[in-house]
Amino acid sequence: MNAHHALEWLPSYLVPFVSLSYPTPPPVNPDSFHHSAYYKTGVLDGCFIITCIAVMAVLRDVVRIFVLEPFARWKLTRAWKRSNSCHVQQNGNKNGITNGNGHAGHANNDSKPKSVMSARESRKIHRSVLRFAEQGWSAIYYTLQWLFGFYVHRNLPTQALKPTELWLNYPHSPLAGPLKLYYLTQTAFYLHQILILNAEARRKDHVQMMTHHILTIFLMVMSYFCNFNRIGCLIMVLMDWNDIFLPIAKMFRYIGLYTLCDITFTWFLLSWFVARHVLFVIVIKSAWFDGPRLISVGWVPELGHYYSERTYNTFVYLLVALQIIQIVWFWMICRVAWRVISGQGASDDRSDDESEEDKKSQ
Repeated sequence: MNAHHALEWLPSYLVPFVSLSYPTPPPVNPDSFHHSAYYKTGVLDGCFIITCIAVMAVLRDVVRIFVLEPFARWKLTRAWKRSNSCHVQQNGNKNGITNGNGHAGHANNDSKPKSVMSARESRKIHRSVLRFAEQGWSAIYYTLQWLFGFYVHRNLPTQALKPTELWLNYPHSPLAGPLKLYYLTQTAFYLHQILILNAEARRKDHVQMMTHHILTIFLMVMSYFCNFNRIGCLIMVLMDWNDIFLPIAKMFRYIGLYTLCDITFTWFLLSWFVARHVLFVIVIKSAWFDGPRLISVGWVPELGHYYSERTYNTFVYLLVALQIIQIVWFWMICRVAWRVISGQGASDDRSDDESEEDKKSQ
């Protein structure tokens, strides 16, 4: 409530864009976030999401252009200079062997250092710089958001291995401020990702990514307004955990740290399997069986009770569809893992397709 008083100088139509809407008195005996402000849900929450998208767009460009791209360009340029210097030294050693009179042989032109990189090398470095920066933003976002989500999850009376607690005391309304903020920022991120996917050059997995993001947004919005927020929070924490490591693995690959790339990718593979094909399946099973067992089926909007047969079926089917997409991705990831085992190094089959120009230059 204090935040709204502090914003009284703003026009009323701007307040929803910079603060959480629908403040309400806290529950009499809350089971979590005892000292937090509480909020209801409503369409004005979309205003705050719009602001979050704008902030994320600015932050993404600032971090990419002024931090990640300069670092990657410096690292790759230094690596190119070192590689060029070593190449020159090796050629000099080969061509500078002394003859029988003790005079050194003349080095050929190959031993002269290259002062300017070729167009092909420049394009390759530029592409790696851009890709490094893109993945760097993803790594930063998922790390920070997972930490925030884990904090929210830890303060809720729920556990991944005890999913029945996700449904007890339904409906879970109103929402604590941190939980509401977590939901809105996550929704903003995936909407922002959809904008990026359609603005940038298409990758090999464009259709799968678009389908995944649309399903994810639909699930988040549905769980938000139907008060399935505890299962929604748990799922987002599970998904974000392993999404930290794939961009980091790609970052290592783009700057030539291939051993670290393979190690990180292996950890990503293990964390993906545990989070998305073990723990997430447990959550789906709970939504399928525990939900209707522990919650009375009914549609009572004035009580925040939206657990009807239709919402139950829709929610479960969407979770299953999300799992099917992840199974397809896991098969692709396993193909990459086979390349690591066979010594070919990690490269992600799901994305980062090279442009035709890059392929022709190779």
